[in-house]
Amino acid sequence: MNQRKHGNRYNDDFKKMLVDLYRSGSSVKELNSEYGVSEVTIYKWIKDFTPVEGVDGKEVTPKETHAIQKENLRLKQELENLKKGYGHIRKKVNDSELTEFISEHKDDYPIATMCQTLDIPRSTYYESLTKTESNRDRENREYTRKIRQIHEESKKRYGAPKIHKVLEKQGYSISLKRVQRLMRKAGIKSITVKKFRPTASKQKVAERENIINRDFSTTTVNEKWVGDITYIHTLRHGWCYLASVLDLHTKKVIGYSFSRSMTTEMVKKALENAYVTQKPNDGVIFHSDLGSQYTSDDFAEIIQDYKMTHSFSRKGSPYDNACIESFHAILKKEEVNHVQYLDFNAAKVELFKYIEGWYNRKRIHGSIGYLTPQEMEDLTLNQAV
Repeated sequence: MNQRKHGNRYNDDFKKMLVDLYRSGSSVKELNSEYGVSEVTIYKWIKDFTPVEGVDGKEVTPKETHAIQKENLRLKQELENLKKGYGHIRKKVNDSELTEFISEHKDDYPIATMCQTLDIPRSTYYESLTKTESNRDRENREYTRKIRQIHEESKKRYGAPKIHKVLEKQGYSISLKRVQRLMRKAGIKSITVKKFRPTASKQKVAERENIINRDFSTTTVNEKWVGDITYIHTLRHGWCYLASVLDLHTKKVIGYSFSRSMTTEMVKKALENAYVTQKPNDGVIFHSDLGSQYTSDDFAEIIQDYKMTHSFSRKGSPYDNACIESFHAILKKEEVNHVQYLDFNAAKVELFKYIEGWYNRKRIHGSIGYLTPQEMEDLTLNQAV
């Protein structure tokens, strides 16, 4: 069985990125929640990768204070902007619409503050709570609130089917059609869009053995891995390139590398990161297309060093590597197509957040029973113990 020992391992690229996020203002608690690494471990990485600077031997770390002040400032600015933009349309909004708005956002802001900002007496709001409401209307209001919450937590990437599955996992009994109807009524929809991506120039290459041959089935982790390259555009540095490695059993992105040039070193680094993270037994099948980076002698050496078997897609047949193509399409539709990255470093940080913070740990997948890739990996390894 090609399984690694139970327990988390992280490559240096992952560690350094978490330290960079800490330096940019994220608290250790936030990083722990977002990426599943213990606070003790994060503090150790900060010590390992950050030069110690202090006065009289004392180290100053004001990060948590800055994070709290930044969040308080953000909330204050949101309320101020709401008040400014709202003043000229107050007469067009009735009290029932305002009280409904306050009810929907009472978990986000203090009721007294919203009443003051929206120019409505608190007594009016509290009186509205005593009005009779049908069970159906009450249910719809609660479902809409949960739908909106799930939609926001997914950064507006989830559509009705995935929101429906999340609601079911949370214990709610609701039909998909009802979720779709409530989303339409509330104007909630997925932001995912398709966009044109450039394609690499075609080169004459020799066919090589296709071992997987579109058989993407697996019995455990670290049995079949797939890899590919995709393009990411930045304003300052133009096209940059992401090489990814995905485990077919868990759909988890287990290794990746981001570079300003499409080189063999980039795909080697992605595979190395996957190997360091997973620590697989010998015999993993690694599948890729016939790109020059994957067919190079240097890449063949690392495949041999890791005691893997290399499988190749047929020429002009993207379906032979459909799973990694699907991941890159999801990445584009849910993240890349909605932003414009300033430069290489800005893109690198956001790709890390998407892959490690969202895709691997929070995004549910229908093909693995609506689990996240990390949940699927943990479940598989626990069953093997």
